[in-house]
Amino acid sequence: MRKSLIVLLCLTVFLSCKNESKSNPEASVTESTSDLKTFKGDFVYFADAAVLQTSGEIYGVIINDKMHELDEQVKVYKSEATDMVPVEIRGIVIPKDEDEDEEGWPLRIDIKEIVNVSKPEAENNNVIKLGKE
Repeated sequence: MRKSLIVLLCLTVFLSCKNESKSNPEASVTESTSDLKTFKGDFVYFADAAVLQTSGEIYGVIINDKMHELDEQVKVYKSEATDMVPVEIRGIVIPKDEDEDEEGWPLRIDIKEIVNVSKPEAENNNVIKLGKE
C-alpha cells in the first residue's frame, strides 16, 4: 500500500510539471509561416502613420519596405491622400510594448506579403470635407 502511494505521488508530480522548452534567441528572429495571418481591411498611409482597419480591429502598420510597396500599389486607387483602400495582406501581429512610451495602436502588423489591392467602392467613401469648394 505504501509503495503504491509513493508511485502515485511521483506520477502526479511528474505529470503536473510544466514542459518548458528552452528557446534559442536566434530562433525567435526567424519567422515561421505559421505566425503569418491573412488580413482584409482598408489601408491608409498619411503623414508618417499607416493604419489597417479590418471589420473587427484597427492595427498600426509597421513602416518598412513592404509597407511602402503597399502604399505605392494603393496610390493608383486614391483620389485624396486620406482615402482608404481595400487590401488583403499577410503579416505578423506584434503587440505594442507597454513599457514603451510611444503613441499608436496597441496592436501592430508587420506586413510580409501583399495578396491583393482592390478599388474602393464609391458608396463606402464617407468623407466630410471642410472648406470652400
